[in-house]
Amino acid sequence: MFGIPLPWLLVGLCITLFGTYRGGYHFGWSDRDAEMQVAIAKKNEEARELEKNMTSKLVDKETQLRKAQDDIVKKQSAMHELARTGKLRLPAPSCPQASPNASTPVGNSTDGSELERQTIEALIDLASEGDKAITRLNACVSAYNEVRSLINGQ
Repeated sequence: MFGIPLPWLLVGLCITLFGTYRGGYHFGWSDRDAEMQVAIAKKNEEARELEKNMTSKLVDKETQLRKAQDDIVKKQSAMHELARTGKLRLPAPSCPQASPNASTPVGNSTDGSELERQTIEALIDLASEGDKAITRLNACVSAYNEVRSLINGQ
């Protein structure tokens, strides 16, 4: 009937079907790879934009932190100046009244004044370091919250 024997026809049909399948499989993967490269490039661009935004927010927070620390240093130096001029004093301790026949304390009042001035300066330094630490902590928490909200997309 046909000039080609049936087994050769089946082999040719199988080769044709297999070739068609392999071609579609190969071109499908090529198309998928091209789509993935486009998607990856898009995601990379979004990540760069997000990174720029986060960097600008962090720079703004750092500038605010630097300004707040400069204000603390100015306040500290102003308080040191007040302490040096004697306008800033520690409150006198409230003690019970001494009896009238008690002896007067012996000592140099200038040493007490110098000791009081050193105590005031130490307290000013301690308060300023606490203020700086609190300011840094608040800036860190604020920066963390902003970056978290940027990353989460809120």
